[in-house]
Amino acid sequence: MNGLARGFFISFEGGEGVGKTTQIKRLAASLREMGHNVHETREPGGSPGAEAVRHVLLSGAAEALGPGMEAILFAAARSDHVETVIRPAVEAGTIVLTDRFMDSSRVYQGVTGGLDPAFMAALERVTVNGMVPDLTIILDIEPEEGLRRASARRGEGEDADRYEKEQVAIHRRRRKAFLDIAEAEPERCVVIDASAGEEDIAAKVLETVRAKIGVLDDAKAGAE
Repeated sequence: MNGLARGFFISFEGGEGVGKTTQIKRLAASLREMGHNVHETREPGGSPGAEAVRHVLLSGAAEALGPGMEAILFAAARSDHVETVIRPAVEAGTIVLTDRFMDSSRVYQGVTGGLDPAFMAALERVTVNGMVPDLTIILDIEPEEGLRRASARRGEGEDADRYEKEQVAIHRRRRKAFLDIAEAEPERCVVIDASAGEEDIAAKVLETVRAKIGVLDDAKAGAE
């Protein structure tokens, strides 16, 4: 078994319809074939407490409470997710792949929600509690194409969630915000073109992850 002494935490970020779920499943399968223990999860959700909050957030039921209260609900869900799922798994040597994490809050509640950066930073610090991803993969695509894909993947009779219904201009702002995060934190974030074919994207994701895990393994070996 190719287990790691300490696991590895990878978050996938990006706008609507970029293909995060598909790429997480493909990456998980590849890593398992290599002998790694892998746990796939998502936000909001991923733990019993967080899943209880998920429907309230995505249905828009909490929208009337204002962006500040929504951010606090996201934070409560994330805290439960971190402490009951992510941290124990990483400490046990598992590679954790999450569909969205702290950068989504920075973008959705912070940038387009108009919340104060200091408030968002304080909320993130308490919520994440040091559990920052080792690697964040930002899947990038033109918002119009992402929304088209999001619409195409929905089943018959399935409604768009509250975020997919928003105006294209808002989705453009979010795309820029994700790219700004990647530029500000290049050691953690890698941007991958999500307009390419699924196979090409999966190959690039796997290449990126293998290189990053190798760097960390080398650093650990040097420290021993």
